[in-house]
Amino acid sequence: MICLFAMLLAGVYQPTPENLKAREWFQDARLGLFIHWGLFSALERGEMAMDQEQIPIAAYEKVPELFSPTLYNPAEWVTLARQAGMRYITITAKHHDGFALWSTRQTPWNIVDATPYRRDAIAMLAEECRKQNIKLFFYYSQLDWIDPDYFPRGRTGQHSGRANQGNFNRYLDFVARQLRELLTDYGPVGGIWFDGSWDKPFADWRLPQTYAFIHSLQPAALIGSNHGGKPNDGEDFQIFHKRLPPAIASGLPAESADTMNGSWGYNAADRKFRSGPDLIRQLVRAAGLNSNFLLNVAPMPTGQLPTEAADRLKEIGQWTSKFGETIYGTRGGPLPPQPWGVTTQTKDRIYVHVLDSSAEWLTLPGITFRKAFPFGGDKPLEIRETAQGRALRLPPRHPIDSILVLEK
Repeated sequence: MICLFAMLLAGVYQPTPENLKAREWFQDARLGLFIHWGLFSALERGEMAMDQEQIPIAAYEKVPELFSPTLYNPAEWVTLARQAGMRYITITAKHHDGFALWSTRQTPWNIVDATPYRRDAIAMLAEECRKQNIKLFFYYSQLDWIDPDYFPRGRTGQHSGRANQGNFNRYLDFVARQLRELLTDYGPVGGIWFDGSWDKPFADWRLPQTYAFIHSLQPAALIGSNHGGKPNDGEDFQIFHKRLPPAIASGLPAESADTMNGSWGYNAADRKFRSGPDLIRQLVRAAGLNSNFLLNVAPMPTGQLPTEAADRLKEIGQWTSKFGETIYGTRGGPLPPQPWGVTTQTKDRIYVHVLDSSAEWLTLPGITFRKAFPFGGDKPLEIRETAQGRALRLPPRHPIDSILVLEK
């Protein structure tokens, strides 16, 4: 059961100094790695296969026999993330099929008790993240296609073969016990990334109590929820699913989550990976909107990353190693997004990211600055005054992002 302390705190959440500091770190980080991996990976048809293909529980319970990721090497994952310039990792500790990637004591439906692998994948990843100084966030699905107490059922999981009865409050108690494990057995965590409340949008998810419970265990842990609406009290960052924020974010830190191809979980038939430059431009646009970019990879059931995914991470790393200064530690710039690109800024500098323009001059209305020069150079750019504002003569274009530096 949720502790009495958390119940008393429910509905009166005030971020602690540790939490506010963590929020600031989160905004400075700007780039994270999302990992969709779990039992569903063994089917090689995406994370929603059980629901989309109407696989009943009796058949799905045989899938763990196929999941033995003997090539799983968390050091390789974390190293690739670091080399790409990512500052944190969010992994699917429990997805909608209810299967846990850790040695949960609440159910045998987990990687240690139910698969030939018999190792705690979350413990291994958490240890490696500590070694390489990467913060670890846990994705946790609030909906569950397996648990009989997830009742009444929501929009999904209608064909699993469960009985038409259950105790939703008992299910939420189960959720609380699993969250306690994740927040007490694996060291300090970056936060909890919730998903699935959209399955039953009008249900009483006990969010105030759950959020207070999490913050009582780890005050610095950040809570986000992929419900698609206005943030609830107790949430520490706002998630934008497969989209950028609609305007420069204000209030809570923002995070835009997206995929490299058309799938979140591993899909052997989905080979249409986006290009490295396209992903980098999305990172830049997110930063211009004062948002983080959480980029997803879908490991194979063996535990290996697809070659295309690893290659894209390396391409991103080549760019961030040169131009990361214009992204990390910045906030959204003084101009809203423009057809040509976006701006980011620090206390002393404004970075102008020209992503799409063939013009000779770039007008920057309403911006005052002392000096302008190309990023990586020191030769001042030619400036002229216009009725619309100061304009800069653009230097030769970079193929991905032509960055100009304005000193305030």
